[in-house]
Amino acid sequence: MSRFLKWSGHAWLSLPARLYLGWVFVYACIHKIAHPGVFALDIATYDILPLELVNIMAITLPWIELCAGVMLIVGFRTRGAALAVLGMMVMFIVAILMALGKGLDMSCGCFASQAAAEDDPISYMTILRDSGWLFLSVYVVLFDRNPIGIDRLLGKRRKSDA
Repeated sequence: MSRFLKWSGHAWLSLPARLYLGWVFVYACIHKIAHPGVFALDIATYDILPLELVNIMAITLPWIELCAGVMLIVGFRTRGAALAVLGMMVMFIVAILMALGKGLDMSCGCFASQAAAEDDPISYMTILRDSGWLFLSVYVVLFDRNPIGIDRLLGKRRKSDA
């Protein structure tokens, strides 16, 4: 098992996963950053957070998504970024499951607003999609020990400085 964990091929296998996840999170945050009020309404519709926290979440979450996405793409603090994505995916999956349990007919709020509910409605397919992204982030966290990108460049520089 130790040999599998140390396999150098993980960096190459996780690279497309990182690029894809990074792109998904950067793409997802664009509408939310441009329209925080609309995103706040999406969050409020889930009826999970106290109303006092909805605006704070609507303003901060898209920027966290942007940072995590960019960091995954460029390979900077890769495992930390993947861990942030992992945490967000768990949070999103739980929120969608709760909304489905309440029988809410609404947009996911992932890539657009409530106005586009017919384009991105929540369903068990949304859970399946998000679970795929969760799996990719778990893979990066667990197996990408020497990621291709800035982390690897900085690691080589530190070794040559020593």
